[in-house]
Amino acid sequence: MTVATSLIPGLDDIVKRGDPRRRGEIARAISELYFQDSANLRPELIDLFDNLLIDLVPHAELASRADLAERFSHLNNAPPHLINQLARENEIMVAGPVLRRSPVLDDAALVEIARLKGQGHLLAMTERPTLSAAITDVLVERGDRDVVRRAAGNAGASFSPGSYSEMIKRAARDGVLTLKIGQRNDLSGENLKELLDGTLDVIRRRLSTVVNPARQVEIKRALAAIEEAALPPGPRRDFSAAQRTVLSLHREGHLGESALLGFAKANKYEESIASLSAMSGVRLSVLERLILGDRYDPILIVGRVLNLGWPTVRALILLWYGPHRIPADADIEAARANFTRLMPTTAERVVNFWRNRQTI
Repeated sequence: MTVATSLIPGLDDIVKRGDPRRRGEIARAISELYFQDSANLRPELIDLFDNLLIDLVPHAELASRADLAERFSHLNNAPPHLINQLARENEIMVAGPVLRRSPVLDDAALVEIARLKGQGHLLAMTERPTLSAAITDVLVERGDRDVVRRAAGNAGASFSPGSYSEMIKRAARDGVLTLKIGQRNDLSGENLKELLDGTLDVIRRRLSTVVNPARQVEIKRALAAIEEAALPPGPRRDFSAAQRTVLSLHREGHLGESALLGFAKANKYEESIASLSAMSGVRLSVLERLILGDRYDPILIVGRVLNLGWPTVRALILLWYGPHRIPADADIEAARANFTRLMPTTAERVVNFWRNRQTI
């Protein structure tokens, strides 16, 4: 029996042996006294109420505890021991309101609860107006997908560098999390680049539509840096002269399959790729990176979209192999068969996907 319960005759007996309904009624009655004049309660009275309620509330029915937790969660001077008691309840209906908003809970209590309780408690914490890095460290470490998404979407949350890195790693498998992180005002340029580097193109495009104009500019810069880093090591090809040649042909109305075939047969790589880029509408840096891959499939796809004849596509494939590699006849025949089977609609969808990469 506490000092507080001894001050009210019969209260200790109600606490120990009274039925839950009776204990709930007493808890609500005492709480009502608190709510009536909570703003003017002196510290010693708050302590008195606190000692009374921590004995009564745990024995009340679930509905009563949940209602009291909701009402006390809005008070700046709620009884501190009661608030900590409610926040640690396993029933999320009781703990939830306190974890979501009670200003009485300090970081130490929240961190302790986050380390001990389940995902429901962690999810409730993510709704607090502010979250320190000490709290989000635990949320990111222990939280499931929904917890981390909600924390990332909380503008009042702060994250340590380690938690940011962990969230970005998880975002590589979670498009929703990518969008949440990408819209954060405290996202650094380096973190943005790291986020985009592990993200699918469709999520990149979606992100670009939901962020503000300043972030859109940052995304363009980050993607340009990513593309640059993805280029193979060694000296970069200079396409400036080839682009001038292609532009001149275009202005004169001579840019077409015949010119492309001539470039490919003459082993003019830069002019061939620049012509393909201009004719297909795929940015030169994107197209070159695709063609530099270990398969010549992009040539087949662009060739089908441009309705090129097999002799031109064959010349481009030989250009892809380079002057020091001679493909087997069987390989060329397999390429021809694949080109013939490739549906124009399929090729168009792929090329549209490549084109969209440059609109972000």
